[in-house]
Amino acid sequence: MPAKVKEKTGKKLVIVESPAKVKSIAKYLGEGFDVDASVGHIRDLPQPSELPTELKKTSVGKFAVDLDNDFEPYYVVYPDKKKRVSELKAKLKEADELYLATDADREGEAIAWHLLQVLKPKVPVRRLAFTEITKEGIARALDNMRELDTDLVDAQETRRVLDRLYGYEISPVLWRKVARGLSAGRVQSVATRLVVERERERMAFISAGYWDIKGNFATSNGEAFAAKLSAVDGARVATGRDFDDRGQLKSSRSALTHLNQEAAESLVANLANTDFAVTSVEDKPYTRRPAAPFTTSTLQQEASRKLRWSSKLTMQIAQRLYENGYITYMRTDSVFLSNEAVSAARKQATELYGPDAVPAKPRVYKAKSDAAQEAHEAIRPAGDMFRRPTAVRSSLSKDEYTLYELIWKRTVASQMADAKGFTATIKLAGTASDNRVAEFSASGTVITFRGFLAAYEEGKDEQRAENGEANDANAEARLPQLAVGQSLAGDELTALGHETTPPARYTEASIVAELEKREIGRPSTYAPTISTIMDRGYVTKRGGALVPSWIAFSVIRLLEEHFAQYVDYDFTARLEDDLDEIAKGQRARTDWLNLFYFGKDGVEGLKHVVDNLGDIDARAINSIKVTDDITLRVGKFGPYLERALPEGAEEGTEPQRANVPEDLAPDELTAEKAEELFANSKVSEKELGVDPETGRKIVAKDGRYGAYVTEIIPELTEEEIAALPVEYYKNGKPKPPKKPAKIKPRTGSLFKSMSVETVTLDDALKLLSLPRVLGADAEGEEITVQNGRFGPYLKKGSDSRSIESEEQIFTITLEEALEIYSQPKQRGRRAAVPPLAEFGVDPTSEKNIVVKDGRFGPYITDGVTNITVPRGTSLEELTREQAIELLADKRARGPVKRTAKKAPAKKPAAKKTTTAKKAPAKKPAAKKTEK
Repeated sequence: MPAKVKEKTGKKLVIVESPAKVKSIAKYLGEGFDVDASVGHIRDLPQPSELPTELKKTSVGKFAVDLDNDFEPYYVVYPDKKKRVSELKAKLKEADELYLATDADREGEAIAWHLLQVLKPKVPVRRLAFTEITKEGIARALDNMRELDTDLVDAQETRRVLDRLYGYEISPVLWRKVARGLSAGRVQSVATRLVVERERERMAFISAGYWDIKGNFATSNGEAFAAKLSAVDGARVATGRDFDDRGQLKSSRSALTHLNQEAAESLVANLANTDFAVTSVEDKPYTRRPAAPFTTSTLQQEASRKLRWSSKLTMQIAQRLYENGYITYMRTDSVFLSNEAVSAARKQATELYGPDAVPAKPRVYKAKSDAAQEAHEAIRPAGDMFRRPTAVRSSLSKDEYTLYELIWKRTVASQMADAKGFTATIKLAGTASDNRVAEFSASGTVITFRGFLAAYEEGKDEQRAENGEANDANAEARLPQLAVGQSLAGDELTALGHETTPPARYTEASIVAELEKREIGRPSTYAPTISTIMDRGYVTKRGGALVPSWIAFSVIRLLEEHFAQYVDYDFTARLEDDLDEIAKGQRARTDWLNLFYFGKDGVEGLKHVVDNLGDIDARAINSIKVTDDITLRVGKFGPYLERALPEGAEEGTEPQRANVPEDLAPDELTAEKAEELFANSKVSEKELGVDPETGRKIVAKDGRYGAYVTEIIPELTEEEIAALPVEYYKNGKPKPPKKPAKIKPRTGSLFKSMSVETVTLDDALKLLSLPRVLGADAEGEEITVQNGRFGPYLKKGSDSRSIESEEQIFTITLEEALEIYSQPKQRGRRAAVPPLAEFGVDPTSEKNIVVKDGRFGPYITDGVTNITVPRGTSLEELTREQAIELLADKRARGPVKRTAKKAPAKKPAAKKTTTAKKAPAKKPAAKKTEK
């Protein structure tokens, strides 16, 4: 009997990534199209521990990647995506065609490929790629449908496998030698190294002092201007740029006058009543061109500079604007604008600023990197006719409107005319009473035609002050019309002292710019990379600056000394070039991964490096010299200082130690600060005596989470181990003696009224005896009293009741406990307590921002949105800008979705999704099914 032929339904199933796009795209596609979302990736590499038992001891077991078979990944469908996959399969059965409309980059191409592999369509498949969700954008995409690009898929898969190999081989070394829970990553480790190296430069920096003179000068008709001393007797006066980071004049700067305070003040005195004359007047034409339209990285940089937004927040808001059809695709490294976009920008510039604001020919921008690809157009307002910000304001949130306006301004300005003007430089001189000739200079730029500046001006990162004060070369300043030889009167000559400044710390904007300049990572990786190094505790933010933690110093030192190639900037950039070659089909993924992991022809692979690490001195890795006798050590419970013991110290003498505050930046730990910390350090450990029942020593210690008491359980000697009962193998031979499992010592936190200095042995023995059994209730259930994270409490089974004070722990009776349990459990709110900090009105919610002390630590709230204060950020460091940014970030993420428990299904269980290894031939096959 012939197979039943499926009837045509006329339906086309369109699968996008995000549910937020579904409604907009469906509106433009019209009838006959069923639009649904995969909700991102549907499958990925599992944790090796999640692999089936039969695979754990095979070549797949270490990484969930088959090392013996061309690095084939073992993919599994995410547990929370199985239902989504089933729903898509059901819809596919009703469709005549499948359109894969995931994002137009490598990640989107990979999602489309995974959908193809899991859904196994039996209908024609098309790849639909668009960069804007507008009627015109969707129409152009339908006219230019293509097949799946398996080279792009290969590049994404190679990157995924590469990151798994890198992280899973190197991270365990960090766990063993630095601390558990740390991670290494191809881009994150290099980004952390940049931040650490900048801090090292600041720590090694030696400031230099220098002086100059500033004065006011006026013409005979009263036109005044300011000028600075630039030379004495023909020798240029030294400024900040003439000193190196060790505080010395650079060797190449020979013909210089380095003024100190005495020399500067003497010259001021000798210049009193001196007549000055103009010696030089020079005018140079000034031209400034507009910046290119936004790429992902430049958008992140500019939002950080102008809006003080994190890269993560910028991308979240940009994602919403794209999904709702306001801007083009926001993950791109291209500066290209389509003909329609160029026409729209030029038209709006002409309407708003006049015909002179637009050059005769359209501007064409070229990407800095030859590898720029994927989304193929810059970030710009969507559509062939741009909507002005005022036209969309009512449809957008405040943050969405702010970012849209920034993108609109940058795009329009990119097609406007150059700003024109001239820069005037004036030099004047006078002879002091001691016959020294003092030359002063002043310069100013005058803009005669604003051009693109009428619409937009690009922000700037913080720079080192060259003359001890900030300066802006492009600041507009007008000087009077002067002629050579013209007399001037000098007034208010003042000697000014300056100090050279260390290199500025990276901000989110400047580190994104640095990563892009070095061609490390991809635009889409910058925001998650910065989030990762902050979440791991490698970097914290102080204001807008990125400050490395001491643990980051340990991690980077270990990587530099034992994995130098893998945190090398050029090596990491070459990896990106290699991935680009794979994306273009110019290189085979399996050959490249074999070379990276196993090595070949003298090239060391990662496996060889890890297998031949040798001994790593963990103590040395976690130690940083502060002075000859003071060392900072990164310990299990945080950084601390340790002073070396003097020669001849008695054996067993403990070195002096002091904890280092978490909010102390590394470059602030000077020799003087270290001595201050030693002077102010509390007693960190005190021996209290011996427990008469166990004979064990009892000590009080100051730990990371507060002071506590504990018992010291001595380790067994070799003689005691040898005296233990002997165990035998099945063949009758004795097993070698081994240490028994360690006994966990009893510990107890000190009460708030106690301290390491004041606690006694009796106090300690009481604390170690907790929990205290009070007795049993009428049903025989035991009642205990103890101290907990949230204070003292009673416990009866699963029913806990708070008590008023810690001292009650040792005084409360069974009768009093029963009385408490006889009352209904109180679930009301605690008495109101004042906030820990206040930051004024939130610009979005227009409600007061405060910091409160919550059950899980301090949190920021405006009464509507709550967000926990980030780990490593003290209340003293928290700024209003950070609080606003954190609340905006939380709003952008939306409420946490909690999955409700479902009643047991009545129908038979669905067929289990196969989690088999991807077969090598799958990708070519996928390509064929699209025809």
